[in-house]
Amino acid sequence: MTLFFSAVGIYYFEHEAQSEGFESVFDSLWWAVVTLTTVGYGDVYPITLGGRIFTFFVLMIGLGIVAVPTGLMASALGQARREEETMSGC
Repeated sequence: MTLFFSAVGIYYFEHEAQSEGFESVFDSLWWAVVTLTTVGYGDVYPITLGGRIFTFFVLMIGLGIVAVPTGLMASALGQARREEETMSGC
């Protein structure tokens, strides 16, 4: 759902200013996937003020959904492995 809403939102803000980069909502899905999972490739980016503000919020959501939980999970798995090694060493 987040991908879809991100694609629709950026299409709304950027279609008139960049019709070649954001031709349809489906073309905007590429931007949404790249923006939610990384910091973008730089091939398509917003140029309007509304698009840039919207991108900021999408990036924050992407950090909350992907980056922070991934770090927490990796830390918990590392801790579980250390505890397992400590218990098997006794």
